[in-house]
Amino acid sequence: MPPVAFWSLRLVETEEQVLRVRQGVLQPPSHRSTSGVFVSVTDGRGMGYAATPDTTPAGLSAAAGQARDWARWVGSLGPTHPGPVGGAPFSLAYRSLVESPWQRAPLAETIGILHDAARRLKCHARIVDWEAGLHLRTMRTLLVTSTGGEIEQCFSDVTADLMALAHHGNLSERRSFGGDCGRQGGIEVLEGLGFTSVAGRVAEEALILVEAPPCPSGRMDLLLLPSQMILQVHESIGHPLELDRILGDERNYAGGSFVTPEMFGTYRYGSELLDVTYDPGVPGELASFAADDEGTPAERQYLIRAGVLERPIGGGGSQIRAGLPGVACTRAEGWHRPPIDRMANLNLEPGATPFEDLVRGIERGVLMDTNRSWSIDDRRNKFQFGCEFGALIRDGEVRETVRNAGYRGVSASFWRGLAAVGDQSTWRVMGLSTCGKGEPNQTMNVGHAAPACVFRDVEVFGGG
Repeated sequence: MPPVAFWSLRLVETEEQVLRVRQGVLQPPSHRSTSGVFVSVTDGRGMGYAATPDTTPAGLSAAAGQARDWARWVGSLGPTHPGPVGGAPFSLAYRSLVESPWQRAPLAETIGILHDAARRLKCHARIVDWEAGLHLRTMRTLLVTSTGGEIEQCFSDVTADLMALAHHGNLSERRSFGGDCGRQGGIEVLEGLGFTSVAGRVAEEALILVEAPPCPSGRMDLLLLPSQMILQVHESIGHPLELDRILGDERNYAGGSFVTPEMFGTYRYGSELLDVTYDPGVPGELASFAADDEGTPAERQYLIRAGVLERPIGGGGSQIRAGLPGVACTRAEGWHRPPIDRMANLNLEPGATPFEDLVRGIERGVLMDTNRSWSIDDRRNKFQFGCEFGALIRDGEVRETVRNAGYRGVSASFWRGLAAVGDQSTWRVMGLSTCGKGEPNQTMNVGHAAPACVFRDVEVFGGG
């Protein structure tokens, strides 16, 4: 490495396998392995980086020289934040808890699990399309710095999906496995998720939906189950609180945020029941880790406490730019991308209300589960969501199933209308594997956990 103020090297090795059985037929499996190094350099007033799949001494030297040249060029443009330049030596390690590594499981057995789930999905002639799939991934990272830092982490995760499409008359209705169901771990994750056993329920609910009446429209109470809550949190809390987005970095790509730096510490984001944490330490959650990709040790922090906004999702560079505290959240998709502010495990903490009491407290409302469509404005403020499954609630009891259930709102009034939060028994650890952000785009795993929640006076709508 040429003489510079600070440098870091991040080695990333990724192995992935995708398996899918559609309509009883195994689709072509895919298996991919990638490896490379990301080099970051601080020199003078600038910071630059380069990436290479060539991990030989010559390849690393060339990447380091390129990163140094970029740092010097950036520094010549004017005052900039040069990034980390010091710190005491440190060493951290993290490894996902894995009982049965997917690489060691016989491929025929894993495919057999998919075929078994697919057979359960095809339980009736009205099921006209059905699919069971798995995305298996292992990522190993090693971060070393010129100040003696060393962080070695190994992530193993499994994302499973099930889908059944029922058709009757001129209607088709889709039911899935509660959105993106991902956990850290090995093949044992499937048993924990109830992957095979839940397939029959997925198909049965699709059959019920295709004969159900449309959801009524009007203002009423709304009970969201965890698989919908995670997307509500993701889109209307997670993305608006990303500090680089608040500072303007995403406006030409995925929109800005209604949140401003002045709001932190005083703004009432929701009712007093709203507690949201950034918690990279939850065992098995999809984005648990010991440190982010810039080497900041991870720790649990409240973003929103008792409804009041406390801190953004912002890493070291964004914190200095904004003058605000943040979290360990600079993460990169792989060796060929720079770390940027990203959600990791963003959780809505459980409350104290059992599910039966959530329902009992609603005179007129609707229960909704699992997202099927979404629309967010370019400030991440106004939103509209459609859900796969709906059921009317009258006089404290869940009644008939309804289809094409949807709701819309504005962040402040919606979250301030949070009236009841389910207890620990309703809290579900889930995740999303398709969160996209940045230019060039980076698709990342994001962990979410949430309980069932009740919101008052929400605009609900249905379809034909």
